[in-house]
Amino acid sequence: MAWIDACGVDDIDAEDLIRFDHGGATYAIYHAPDGTFHATDGLCTHEQVHLCNGLVDGDTIECPKHNGRFNYRTGAALRAPVCIDLKRHPVRVVGDRVEIELG
Repeated sequence: MAWIDACGVDDIDAEDLIRFDHGGATYAIYHAPDGTFHATDGLCTHEQVHLCNGLVDGDTIECPKHNGRFNYRTGAALRAPVCIDLKRHPVRVVGDRVEIELG
């Protein structure tokens, strides 16, 4: 496992996300309303659409293609057509940088 520098804390507005690509994979990094940061795989588990264009509302991300929803804190699939949870990744803040742990 390795911690990877993904972005600056000011790069993501509260209740928003950004796309982060590393090692041939895509991730989504979220800035929760309570100021914490979270990371999941960046593609919807339904049809592999990038979540970076989705709508963040509280603790949920809505896929831009078919409006399936996930809880980005837990990865749980919340609304059809998604039925497979998102994989989550550990996040830490070091200074003004957001890092995610990838294995």
